[in-house]
Order: sequence, then C-alpha cells, then structure tokens
Amino acid sequence: MTARYRFEALTQSCVLAGSLIVMGAMQGCATQQNRDPLESWNRKVFAFNESLDANVLKPVATGYKAVTPEPVRNAFTNFVGNIKDAWSTVNLFLQGRFKDGTLGVIRFTVNSTFGLVGLIDIATPMQLDKPNEDFGQTLGVWGVKPGAYIVWPLLGPSTLRDSVGIPADFYFSASIVGTYPRERNVLTTMQFINLRANLLAATNLVDDVALDKYAFIRDVFFQRRQNLIYEGNPPEEDEPEDPRQESVPAPAEPASSSASSPDLSLAPPPAAGIAPVAASAVVPARTPVVSGSGVPWSTTYSDFVTSSN
Repeated sequence: MTARYRFEALTQSCVLAGSLIVMGAMQGCATQQNRDPLESWNRKVFAFNESLDANVLKPVATGYKAVTPEPVRNAFTNFVGNIKDAWSTVNLFLQGRFKDGTLGVIRFTVNSTFGLVGLIDIATPMQLDKPNEDFGQTLGVWGVKPGAYIVWPLLGPSTLRDSVGIPADFYFSASIVGTYPRERNVLTTMQFINLRANLLAATNLVDDVALDKYAFIRDVFFQRRQNLIYEGNPPEEDEPEDPRQESVPAPAEPASSSASSPDLSLAPPPAAGIAPVAASAVVPARTPVVSGSGVPWSTTYSDFVTSSN
C-alpha cells in the first residue's frame, strides 16, 4: 500500500469518526417538530449548490447528453449501478434480510458475468429486482434516528445518520475500478455528469412547480428515506397536540337537539346539472407526477439530490 492510499484510508476513517462524533452530539437537536435546526446554514449551502449546478453541472450534463449516444450512456449507467448493487447487497445482509441479500448476490453475479461486467442489465428482465440500500438505511432499520437535516456542499441533502455512510458510498462507486488517482477522479466525474444528464427532465420539472425549492427537496428527501427504510410502508407520524386546545372549554349541550340542530334532510338538493364537489377536488391527493420513464419524478429527482457517489 502506497503512502497516498494510506493517506486516503486515514482521511476516510477520520471523516467517519468525525461524523459519528457530530451525530452523537447533535442527535438531540432535531425533533419531530423541527427536523431542520440548521436551516439558516443549510439554505446558504443549498444556494451555493444551486449556483454551481446552474452554471457548471447542468450545462456540462446537457452537452454530454447531446454528444454521447444513448446506448453508451445506458451502458455506463448499468455499470455504475452494478457496483452499487454490491454495496446494497451487503447492507441487505446487515439489515438481516437474508433472502433479499441472496437475491442481490445472484443479481450481481448474473450482471457481472453474462452482462459484461454490468454494462448490460440482464438480471432485471429475469425478475431480479434492483436493490437500493445504503448504510444510512441500515442504521435506520436498527433504530438509529436520522438526527438533524444537513445539506453538504456538492453532495446535497442528508442527515447526520446518513452522513456516516458517505465514505462507503464513495468507495462503492465507479472509482473503485480505477488503479491510479487520475483514473478514479475521471470515473467519479463521469459518473456524476452521467447521473446529472439522466435527470435533466426531472430537475426542470422541479424548477417549474416548486415555490420553495429548498423546502420541497427537504420534504421529498425525508419521505423517500422513510419509504426506503420501511420498504414502502412507513409508520404514520403522530401529529403534535395543540396546547391551545386544552384551554378551550367544551361547548355545553343544547337542551333540545331537535330545536337547535337544523334538519339536514330539508336542505335543498343541488341544482340540476351541477354535481356535488368532492373533497378530493378541493384538496388534491399527493400523487407524484410520473416521468417519461414511468418512475415518479420526485423519486427520480431524489436519486440526484441524495446521491453522494
């Protein structure tokens, strides 16, 4: 092991240890009512990331998509996804999901051999679904609270819990196949540009519909992480009780319910040709818009803003 590799390993270990210390120190700062105690700082970092994306990343990704054939981009996406499948499979075993972990091993083996080191996704048509796990989800499965919401420069939104897994997410990326630092840097850059190019349509849609983009991304991030940890069935969050309701006395019952309550049966029917308004027409259901690929665009966009690879 060269001195450079030892230095990189030491750096990653220090980042991991520092994340654990910060996570333990600030775990109590975030509550169910205030999951974003660092909002003022996070918004500044978010503005920096948005400026960097608008002036550098998005133009580069647009040019890359214009000059790179789609089969080449798909092959690179499959290659990176196959490496991530290996890390997801490890986390499945760490979560105690041995059946899903075994299927993950089969998927990775099939794509790595018959799929030409992952350039072709053969496992998905064989009903071997792609796993999507990371170390932050593993900690969540075992009861570790997410802690405060935090936006990292370049990396985007995360939590104190999920930040612990960032070094491992970096390791299980395209750069793992690089021999020299220059090769690893090129592969990491290409991975990020390719991911950004795949999500151009989703990010454009967010820009059009989100009034407060920061709050929108934060809410989508928390919802998606909960869905991933609980495998699509997150528990319902208890709404905090309003303390003002305790001081309001209950209204006295009327002496005669028939005298004070109007007879609803005597209410005039709606005019002809006018249908009664349903509640869903007033309060729209929270159904995500589906992108062209058939994937909910909010989930697709989260793959970009939550990616640390």
